[in-house]
Amino acid sequence: MTKIPVVQSYHLANDLELTTKTNLLGMSKLALTQFFADLGEKPFRATQVMKWIYQFGVTDFYQMTNLSKKLQEKLSLTATITPPAVKFKQFSDDGTRKWVFEVAGGSLVETVLIPADDNKQFGRKTLCISSQVGCALDCSFCSTGKQGFERDLSASEIIGQLWVANQSYMENVPVSERENRVTNVVMMGMGEPLLNYDPVVTSMALMLDDFGFGLSKRRVTLSTSGIVPKMYDLAKDIDVALAISLHAPNDTLRDELVPINKKYPLDALIKAAKSYVYDENPRHKKHVTIEYVMLGGVNDQDEHARQLVALLKDLPCKINLIPFNPFPHAPYQRSSNNRIHAFSNILNNAGFVCTIRQTRGDDIDAACGQLVGQVSDKTRRAKQWQEKVAKNLQS
Repeated sequence: MTKIPVVQSYHLANDLELTTKTNLLGMSKLALTQFFADLGEKPFRATQVMKWIYQFGVTDFYQMTNLSKKLQEKLSLTATITPPAVKFKQFSDDGTRKWVFEVAGGSLVETVLIPADDNKQFGRKTLCISSQVGCALDCSFCSTGKQGFERDLSASEIIGQLWVANQSYMENVPVSERENRVTNVVMMGMGEPLLNYDPVVTSMALMLDDFGFGLSKRRVTLSTSGIVPKMYDLAKDIDVALAISLHAPNDTLRDELVPINKKYPLDALIKAAKSYVYDENPRHKKHVTIEYVMLGGVNDQDEHARQLVALLKDLPCKINLIPFNPFPHAPYQRSSNNRIHAFSNILNNAGFVCTIRQTRGDDIDAACGQLVGQVSDKTRRAKQWQEKVAKNLQS
């Protein structure tokens, strides 16, 4: 058997190379097959290279030992495998890992990996991936939204976050012994995934593909604030778990917390969620997850819990309560533990499966709602918002 060389590290192509070579990272299987056809190669070359990229983390074509020398040389001249550049990384004491990536144009995005509490080497590791630079939705409790929206991420920039996170466990492991350590992916980072639809779906397809990362469809979750038309598209295009960032049990309050609700109110949102669960496709999604951030004195009262029970009574779902993570100038406070548990008890007694998310990564600003980092405020939204807060405090 041919001995497979150890890959100690990966490197990024320089700017000139990026303008003249095709980046294979993030290409769909169909696009990659066409790429090889254009080179005069057989379709199976696409799946061979996919395995090298995603299962073994190899970026050097000369280390892809089942490719001919001629093809290796051809690829080295025409293609590259280039993940987004790691600008900064930080690992928390509790095992949480955070990366700041610099993407094309100099923009920055953040990605967080959260391990299971047991800290087992091969235990659950959940990666929270960003889909956009900033976010256009401006939810009032989320620091990312206060940075405004710059642009969508490409498929290579999205799947590249998973590639780098997985490689962080593989750098000193021989290629022949490598395996994917990231077990779960949630599209819950910066941005609204359904507003960057095609690159997000392409990336999730690579996560699920047996020649890609090979993740279970129940271990890949897309979280949306409620882009209703795209929820129907998603049900037809790919089979992944769905989470809904709800955060309020009535339209009046949700209009304030999640402004997209004014365009797609709760009736339309819940109808789309039911359609996703009861999709005519025989895959049949079993449930959706309802994400609900707990804001002290705002959406955490018993009456809100009872309204939530009524709203969700016919929707197969589980509910995840998220303690609010304060950020500078935030107009909200975290609900008390007693209040969160009282809220949870009402939901549990009504027959719902309700969990309370454990906050992780606070020491590296990696907790839910804190993904904002050093994103350039090119829209001036953050500055304008901070000026408004300062003015209100003075009045």
